[in-house]
Parts: sequence; C-alpha cells; structure tokens
Amino acid sequence: MTASAARDLDDAVARIAGSALRPGPVGRVGLELENHLVDLADPGAPVDWHRLTRSAAGCGPLPGGSRITFEPGGQVELSAPPADDVAAAVLGLRADQATLGAALAADGLGLVLLGADPLRPARRLNGAARYAAMEAHFAAVGCADAGARMMTSTAALQVNLDAGPAADWSSRLALAHRLGPVLVAVSACSPLLAGRAVGWRSSRQQIWGELDSARCGPLLTGDDPAAEWAAYALAAPVMLVRDPVSGAAEPVRGRVPLADWVTGETRLGDRTATDADVDYHLTTLFPPVRPRGYLEIRYLDAAPEPWWPALAAVTATLLDDPVAADRAADACTPVADRWSDAARFGLADAALRTAAADCLAAAHDAAPPALRAEVGLLRELVSRGESPGDAVLRQAGSADPLAVLRAALDLPGGTP
Repeated sequence: MTASAARDLDDAVARIAGSALRPGPVGRVGLELENHLVDLADPGAPVDWHRLTRSAAGCGPLPGGSRITFEPGGQVELSAPPADDVAAAVLGLRADQATLGAALAADGLGLVLLGADPLRPARRLNGAARYAAMEAHFAAVGCADAGARMMTSTAALQVNLDAGPAADWSSRLALAHRLGPVLVAVSACSPLLAGRAVGWRSSRQQIWGELDSARCGPLLTGDDPAAEWAAYALAAPVMLVRDPVSGAAEPVRGRVPLADWVTGETRLGDRTATDADVDYHLTTLFPPVRPRGYLEIRYLDAAPEPWWPALAAVTATLLDDPVAADRAADACTPVADRWSDAARFGLADAALRTAAADCLAAAHDAAPPALRAEVGLLRELVSRGESPGDAVLRQAGSADPLAVLRAALDLPGGTP
C-alpha cells in the first residue's frame, strides 16, 4: 500500500467514525413505520405503482410532519421527525398514519401492518435506480431470493434514539444489541410469507438472517463502537456505484470491500472512492443497530395497533430509562446471541419468554403514562407466550393468508 493509499484509508476511517455517533443527552425519539399496501377490492393483487404514488401524494402535508417514501415492493413508509419523548413520537405518527390511511382509503387502498406480506410473492414495483442495483448485487453475491424478499415483502418499525453521552456509547450499543433477540421475539408479527406458513414466528427476521452478514450482521459492540463501525463499513462490500453527474447507479457484481475501492486496489466506475461514495456506502449497510449519529433500532416487525405503539414505548424505555435498562441488561444476557431462535420460535422458547417477561415488567414500570395501557396489553400478551403475530392469527380466525392480510388492515375508523 502506498503512502497516499494509507492516508486515504485513514481519512475514510476518520470520516466514518466521526459521523457514527453524536454526544449529548438521551430522550428524543424518532419513529419510522413501514406499511404493506393493498387494493381493498383485490387484496391478492399488486398495486399499480402510479396509482399508489398518486394516491399518497394526494393526502398533502401530514399533521405530524412525517415524510412519505416508498420501498421497493411498494411498501409505504412514514418517517416521523424526532420528538421530545416516545409518547409525543407515537402521537405524531398515529396522526400521520390516520391521515395517510384516510387518503388512501378514498382511493380504495389500505395499509397493512405486518412484518411480512402474508399473501403476495416478492415483486419489485419501485423502479428507482438504487433498488434495481441492489437487486442485481444481491443476485451476484448469492442471496437473490433473500434480497428480493427483504426488499419487497418485509416491513418494520424502526426506533431512532439519541446516542447519549460518549462515555456511555459502548454500554448503550451493547444493550441495544443484547435486547435484539428478546425484542425480535416480542415483536414477531410475520408467521406467513407469500401465501404459506414458513415455520418462523418472524419470517422478516429470518429473511434478514439469510443476507450477507458483512452487510447485515450485528456489530461486535466493543470498547470503541465508532471505530468498530468504521472497520465494519470498510470491510463491507460495495453494493453500487453512482455516477456523480447523472446519478445513475451501477451494481457491483462481486464482493469488493469499500477499503479496496478507497485505496485504489480495485477501481469501480473507473475511479477510486470519493467522500460522497463513502457516505453513500453507509446507507447500504443494514446491521440490526445502525449508528447514524443516533441509534437506529432496526429489528422490530411492523405490527398493527396497539402493538406498534407498545413496541416503540418498550424499546425506548428499556434503552433510555437507567433503571429499566439495568433490569433489561440482566434479563437479556442469557439469550443475547439467539437471533435465529428468536425469529424461529419466538416466545415459545422458554428462555426467551422468561427474558421477555422480565423486560416487559421493567418497561411497564417506567413507561410514559400516555402509553402505559398499550405496554400493559403487550405485557399481557407476552405473559401468555404470544406475540402480535399470534394476536393477528387469532383475529383472522385461521392461518389463511388472505384472512391474515385483512385482519391486519389499518382502516380509518377502527379495525376491520
């Protein structure tokens, strides 16, 4: 490696580590909620892309300020601005979800809150260059099926939290990861996928587990999480190269670590990586907890009311309330590495169920009063060894995919 290449690599390390986490107090919460979209007259059919974008655009500015975006399979995502606490975040997102749902319902469309589409096969509707390149890259590196299902058939609730004081980053990141298997089991709401039961309580998490661990696996959460994030990012393969003028995206059809592009060991797009390339590469990495100045908690299934507000409250409380955090850390330690078991067995696993019950008790004691009823309902569900997916199956009256899809519809004016 030349001196220039070493300097470029050092610059990339400093850039990535420097943007990983911002020091400050904890408390603010941002929420992102993905919805599957269905035609109410024909729920088993894909929704025409132009129809869904036109209908969503017609709802105008949302009262809580959420941004509307569209995932590759036509899933509609609401990204709410940060609020002062989780109660305010839920209040704002609920208002935006209701406003969007009413606008779509007027056009015969409905929002479905489930971790995976229970009925329709994977199909990409969003023609954005980024998603076409993602699809091609996943196919080239040997995870075409999982990549297509992740992009088009899954939906999540994402909880964004302040990074907190720098002295606490290591323990805070470690707890966010340690909570992962328990909250995967608690949030599990995707027992069906593409028309059949797949034998997993969270097929969404199962799909993520099949993807490239260098891009989607958890961080190690050692003593220096910012430096660890830089090492993770530089080792991860580059997914696509964007043309700096046209914005076109070309997939990388192989495994080229970012470090090799930065140093010039491998040239992509007939050039070495720029600062903009490094920054964009970070948006193509999907660990279960992603540092973006704040913490993105990415491992929760989307679930219908009252479950997603309860899950948001539980996640924020267990990480931001110091007493609840200590109780959760103790409860989760015995099952901290059981991601796959959590997705497959959920709360049917005795150890995960015990840890979940302890975490829900801690969260209920410290939850904001405005959300304590929802957290209480989730605590009761967990005490029975059930997750939101079980509640949806019970409401549907069967495991018929169409009935499950209808049971999870988030219609204006109440449940269907």
